[in-house]
Amino acid sequence: MASVRQVQVTFDCADPERVARFWCEVLGYVAPPPPEGFATWDDFNRTLPPEQAGSWFACSDPTGAGPRLYFQRVPEGKVVKNRLHLDVRVGTGLVGEERLAALEAECARLVALGATRVRLLRADGYNESCLVMQDIEGNEFCLD
Repeated sequence: MASVRQVQVTFDCADPERVARFWCEVLGYVAPPPPEGFATWDDFNRTLPPEQAGSWFACSDPTGAGPRLYFQRVPEGKVVKNRLHLDVRVGTGLVGEERLAALEAECARLVALGATRVRLLRADGYNESCLVMQDIEGNEFCLD
């Protein structure tokens, strides 16, 4: 049996390029260049039927270590909590006040990009503290 070598994480959203560019800023990912023959993604999208223009976007880890993120437009809005979410690991190896300071600093950076702080989950003896957040379209993620 062959083992899985790569994983892509797909987001349903209303504005794929906007959400992708938000996650590029969060994770240090990069957007791909426009398709060959086009100077910009806008130029490419203008060649598509209106219902397909801007219907997807992707970004990837420039080091190749992280999964590719794919964003696809869907007609319905987000209604309930995600069944899957990303943990953005900013406090790895840190504990106590040092960890909280790292989480708060990253939270402030992401709020400035349009994220929303939801709640702080304090260390409980089993788990370290983390911050629950939402991206620019309301998808939950954690600063861990």
